[in-house]
Amino acid sequence: MNNVPNSRTLADVVATMKEEATEFVQTRVQLLKIELQQKAGVLKAAALLAAIAIALLGTAYLLLTLALAALIAVALANNPYHWVFGFLTIAILWSLGGGLAAYFAKREFELRGVLPRRTIEVLKADKLWLQNEARNQL
Repeated sequence: MNNVPNSRTLADVVATMKEEATEFVQTRVQLLKIELQQKAGVLKAAALLAAIAIALLGTAYLLLTLALAALIAVALANNPYHWVFGFLTIAILWSLGGGLAAYFAKREFELRGVLPRRTIEVLKADKLWLQNEARNQL
């Protein structure tokens, strides 16, 4: 006489656990893929616009730099190093602006992040659930 109310064999239980674990992992991988694909679509469009912006702004930047250096050189016309001081002044100005831009860009990346947040949150919740289930089984 079998005293076990559920007549499932150990092999059946292991097979069921294997199927559930496989489904669990596949679901999480699919969630990660979908989230990364969504971000990739946005990043492709932004990258094209960024390339165009870099080309146009780079040209404008070079022309503006030359114009400002020439303006400073004309103001220092009596000095034999007027071009050196003109370029040096603009280089310092651009360095300060670039440093500020780099600081704010770094800060923005830290605030927003680029990791797939939803997937990480789901995995953390799954970890807590598994830990609770393991405690309850003991």
